[in-house]
Amino acid sequence: MTNTHFGYQQVAEEQKAHKVAEVFHSVAAKYDVMNDLMSVGLHRLWKAITVSHAGIRPGFRVLDIAGGTGDLAKAFAKRVGSSGEVWHTDINESMLRVGRDRMMNEGLLMPTLICDAEHLPFPDHYFDRVSVAFGLRNMTHKDQALAEMRRVLKPGGKLLVLEFSKVMPALQKPYDIYSFKVLPWLGKKIANDADSYRYLAESIRMHPDQDTLKTMMQTAGFDQVDFFNLTAGVAALHVGIKY
Repeated sequence: MTNTHFGYQQVAEEQKAHKVAEVFHSVAAKYDVMNDLMSVGLHRLWKAITVSHAGIRPGFRVLDIAGGTGDLAKAFAKRVGSSGEVWHTDINESMLRVGRDRMMNEGLLMPTLICDAEHLPFPDHYFDRVSVAFGLRNMTHKDQALAEMRRVLKPGGKLLVLEFSKVMPALQKPYDIYSFKVLPWLGKKIANDADSYRYLAESIRMHPDQDTLKTMMQTAGFDQVDFFNLTAGVAALHVGIKY
């Protein structure tokens, strides 16, 4: 039996997806409110930067992986127009349902699908853009997921990975205090779930840093891989091209 990390715990690989699912089933209803509180609204700026780097044009096919409540999918849909196609996907049904209902309330209809990023149910060379925001760190086999993302991209297509990352050293101590003291407290007060937000803080620390993720994307076959630190490295946007 092979183990992997679930936050700071070691769990069997086949258990991780279930445990991650429990976290997001628990937080789905309050996910957007907590995102605004946790990041002081900065996640909206980070996503806007991601959309800008995506360079979406009318008619594009776009796959949003771990799309959750649909912030990126909604922004992409407005840019591809009626001739384009945006797939809003997530492995977690609760998150996907919240996002689908939210977009339907805004008059946006798009394909919505429960799927595992490590086994994407799409043909080769289908999408112009693939995005994953704050989801890669929860995947058990990140290398396999990255390879799948490359597989479904067209030649010349672009992958965008927005994820929490390693902050600059001067901010490490206050960031740790915020992550392990304030964040679980907020989770308890707002979502009645301190443990899930403690896991989220731990999962950020276990995620590869900027240079390591860049190397992983290159190993998966992406070219011109670069990253952009956001808010002193609290988050980072990695971009790679498939040739």
